[in-house]
Amino acid sequence: MKKNRWVLRMLALLALSGILMTTATLAAEAGSSGDPLVTLSYLNGTFLESILQRVDQKIAEHTGQAPPQTTVSGGSSSAVSFHVVTLSNGQVLTGEVGCEVMLRIGSASCVASGEPGLVDETTAGTLNNGGTLVTNHLYMMTIDGRGVQATAATTKLMVRGGYTIS
Repeated sequence: MKKNRWVLRMLALLALSGILMTTATLAAEAGSSGDPLVTLSYLNGTFLESILQRVDQKIAEHTGQAPPQTTVSGGSSSAVSFHVVTLSNGQVLTGEVGCEVMLRIGSASCVASGEPGLVDETTAGTLNNGGTLVTNHLYMMTIDGRGVQATAATTKLMVRGGYTIS
């Protein structure tokens, strides 16, 4: 009889323990400190966008300028993605400060009124007025009025940032 009570007490204790553990598990909220799982889509979407906005705001506060504009002629552009731009021979793409371009097809030359013209991010060098862009090199406009002129019938550029075409 005493042996049966001991087994009965153990079964009751195990049942009570199981109920308490199940209740605690169901009470934890998703995304809280009790459930810290973060998805890749959240990091790439919501989190990355908020970080980029904060960085732009801090830069604007320190430089005294407005956050960078992401509008381009003929449409809008996202500051974090590249867009394909096709130029005809003689057309000039003039970028805002921070605009990046990469020559993909055709040929183009740097258009600048002074030095440096464009910063070649691939080689950490500079390209002055009239210099020929190298295919697949990434160039940045660090001064207003800098640009790229198409020197082939069809020139395709990957562009990130604000720009105008004339």
